[in-house]
Amino acid sequence: VPGATGAVSTIEYEEGLVADLGDALQRIAPQEIDYAHNLRWHDGNGHSHIRASLIGPSLVVPFSAQRLMLGTWQQIVFLELDNRSRHRKLVLQMMGE
Repeated sequence: VPGATGAVSTIEYEEGLVADLGDALQRIAPQEIDYAHNLRWHDGNGHSHIRASLIGPSLVVPFSAQRLMLGTWQQIVFLELDNRSRHRKLVLQMMGE
């Protein structure tokens, strides 16, 4: 993910886990506290940068026989962590034989 407030991960994409992930991120990097980033730039997304840094901008998933080797319920997800909507691009790179 090019950009400092987006991330890529895997999850069992179901309503309960999506809510749980949001709740966990709020506990880890709450939006309501003061961040030095916000004091400098006044854009209110210091929490977004912290969350994206913890999750990461990339993901490696092996593949075999032209198929991703994911678990039964595992899905790749993009997480928009910024406090405003943005136009995003994802870069995919496939390596192998």
